[in-house]
Amino acid sequence: MSTVLPSPSPSPSATTPAPAPESADGPVRARITAGRAPARPTTAAAFHSISAVTAVLLGLVGIGALLHEPVLIPPLAASAALVHSAPTLPLAQPRGVVVGHLLGTAVGYGALAAAGDSAWAAAVAAGVTLALLMAARTPHSPACATSVVIVLQSPDPARFVPLLFGATVLLVLTGYAASRIRRKAPRYPAYWW
Repeated sequence: MSTVLPSPSPSPSATTPAPAPESADGPVRARITAGRAPARPTTAAAFHSISAVTAVLLGLVGIGALLHEPVLIPPLAASAALVHSAPTLPLAQPRGVVVGHLLGTAVGYGALAAAGDSAWAAAVAAGVTLALLMAARTPHSPACATSVVIVLQSPDPARFVPLLFGATVLLVLTGYAASRIRRKAPRYPAYWW
């Protein structure tokens, strides 16, 4: 005859979450915990990120107005949001931002040449871009949208590619500068290449 023993109750340390780690600046508020959304950023951090994103996007609009060319495209707005609100994520690093958009551009123009400006070709271009981003270890999801923009809008590559390249470099440089302006901001980039 076997005896069933009651299972031991978990120790208090096993059920109590560990306190938030501390840094030189106080408790770390933006930690992501398993199964929970990240903590809300401080007011100062949110203001800093929003101001930086708005400034760089207005700068792109201004450059476009001077050149009589649209420089601000939706994927760049998404890239700016990543760089300034999640500067430590792999998706926000310079390699992904610059090289990712260039890969998306190449795929977009390739799909446009092969299949024309259909929504079907745009969808395939986004998937191929994602595959190349993963293979090249350059994660940057907004680059998939760049390939879609190219297929659906057929911009002149002689003007579009240099403007896109310059815009991505500007996003990276403003991310670098903004992370040094506010002392408590995470340093950007986490790695350059």
